[in-house]
Amino acid sequence: MWRSSNRWAQDQYERLPDLAADLVRRQVTVIAAHDTPSAIVFKAATTTIPIVFAGGGDPVKFGLVASLSRPAGNVTGVTFVVAELGAKQLGLSHELQPGAVRVGVLVDPNYPLTESYVSDVQAAASSIRKQIAVLEAPTGRDIDTVFANLVRKPIDALLVGPGSPLYNRRVQVITLATYHRVPAIYSWREAAEVGGLMSYGTSLSDAYRQAGVYTGRKLARV
Repeated sequence: MWRSSNRWAQDQYERLPDLAADLVRRQVTVIAAHDTPSAIVFKAATTTIPIVFAGGGDPVKFGLVASLSRPAGNVTGVTFVVAELGAKQLGLSHELQPGAVRVGVLVDPNYPLTESYVSDVQAAASSIRKQIAVLEAPTGRDIDTVFANLVRKPIDALLVGPGSPLYNRRVQVITLATYHRVPAIYSWREAAEVGGLMSYGTSLSDAYRQAGVYTGRKLARV
């Protein structure tokens, strides 16, 4: 008999430990984690319930699995390593607009992989003489504020970082970037599909679909 229950942290990552503990208490059959941070929390909460994740971080680096070919333990899933693509995205932005000097990096400061993403971008920027402006936007209102402030402190190009909050608000970001005439590169294919200038990254919807297939296989074995 399957035991299932849905939980959503509403992009508030500090809520994840309590939600994970609740799912473990309910003895659910499988835990499907929608990103790397939640998978890390779920793994810490249980070593017996199977966990299937779809995440943008390196699962080996973050200790989720032993290796990509042989995950071992109770965790498996799909990774699209979007958090490690910042340097490549900056390089593509430079090819598109080599004269750009000040490049904005729009991020959600609460997303656990933001720090490593920004660090990679800053390291790459120094080699091609770019100035990086980190633009923090944890909420939709903050996104509006960030773009409004570009009137006073303009940027030549924009990188939009990883994380569910920004992904979920991609139409808002794309609309504002277009309005302010800021050439932007995004971390997911879906951004280009809804009008974004360019993207470098996987399709999150395809990744989640594949994670659903893995979850179904786990359930079939119960």
